[in-house]
Amino acid sequence: MFKVNNLDQHKQLLLLALPMILSNITVPLLGLVDTAVIGHLSHAYFLGGSTIGAMIITSITWLCGFLRMSTTGLSAQAFGLNDIDKNLLVLFRGLIVAFSIGLIFVIFQSPFINGTLNLAGGSEQVQLYARQYSEIRIWGFPASLGNLVILGWLIGNHQTKAVMWLLMITNLINVVLDLVFVFGFHWQVQGVAFATLIAEYCGMLMGLAIIFSRYKEPVKTLLLKSRVLFFSLIERSSLLSYFKLNRDILIRTLCLEICFIFITFQGARLGDNVIAANAILMNFLLLISFGLDGIANATEAMVGKAHGEGNRIKVRNTVNIALLWTGAFSVLYSLLFAFAGEFLLTLISDIPSVVNFAKDYLIWMVLLPVISCWCYLFDGVYIGLMQAKAMRNSMIIATFFCFFPLWWLLQNYLSAINGNHALWAAFSLFMLTRGITLGWHYKHKIIGLDRVSS
Repeated sequence: MFKVNNLDQHKQLLLLALPMILSNITVPLLGLVDTAVIGHLSHAYFLGGSTIGAMIITSITWLCGFLRMSTTGLSAQAFGLNDIDKNLLVLFRGLIVAFSIGLIFVIFQSPFINGTLNLAGGSEQVQLYARQYSEIRIWGFPASLGNLVILGWLIGNHQTKAVMWLLMITNLINVVLDLVFVFGFHWQVQGVAFATLIAEYCGMLMGLAIIFSRYKEPVKTLLLKSRVLFFSLIERSSLLSYFKLNRDILIRTLCLEICFIFITFQGARLGDNVIAANAILMNFLLLISFGLDGIANATEAMVGKAHGEGNRIKVRNTVNIALLWTGAFSVLYSLLFAFAGEFLLTLISDIPSVVNFAKDYLIWMVLLPVISCWCYLFDGVYIGLMQAKAMRNSMIIATFFCFFPLWWLLQNYLSAINGNHALWAAFSLFMLTRGITLGWHYKHKIIGLDRVSS
């Protein structure tokens, strides 16, 4: 299974992966900048409030991650077939769905924000700043969901350098506005929210401009055939296939979101210092996951293209190569947090109680890269193969048969504050279970079927 002998595929994977790693890292780095800006204000409840507010908004964005995943897989397979019209239909259909979902949340924002804040809990101050943050950020839903489709489409078409520059410029705009609004205008939590809102719309407009400039003639040709385009977008079998695929990815992402939200909300119930420390650790976790996702994103594009070409040998070789490189990068991340974790904590916050509390949990950041890298990689494989059902089943097992049972068992034996270790232990087993189940399925169902058919 792990035999690797194709140097050209090593090169191709790294040429796609390295821009994605660089661009993906800017996303959690932006989160770290947001956290650092708020973390240097006078009280922990500023950081706690912005964390709850961000979780309310990003939970929907992450839940709609199926827009990015399905767009990547479908466009990669169309790219392998060299069918530009089918490829553009994937883009247009995704954008229509993204904008529709975004507008629904904007229209019904009051009951959504009120309901989630009631679930979140936290002190009065945390609730106040969480509301301020979320009431601003919710207006960015159409752009943030549209960006998922745009990024997914560019990745599927092997345009990872364009993705890199798009994300870097968008996040640079966000960072600059963070500093201006928080330290210049003294808008505190609201300043961070406005900075992200503006950056999201800038990113969407730049992404659409990149696509139009690179595919001007095919886009014009398809738009001129408006009647054909309309009926192609609403064609029944294509829509059913699209929503069935996205249904499984949605269930998979919902389970993941349940775990993330549970960690955040449970931390809020343990106190302001706990939620603030967990906010820093969650940003570290995102730094790990987005970096390792660079390999997974490249794998999605390569596996999807090979699958579209009907080249099963290339699919297997790509997976073997990706397994090797994701393991190597995971070790580098573990070493980073082992030797520089405390230094990174002090960069993000100068509140002694928060920093000292977070230090006790750095061990999880050292362990998690090696534990979790396999599930990130196999997610990429199954997105490329468009086998969302396996991803869904793996996530259901990990969530309801590992995460919650282990948390329930451990929290009964730990004190209120140390109960935070129960959350991180349960999450680590959750990630490991995802990797094991997907790896088992790949070996016995994907490779096994290939061997039987050959």
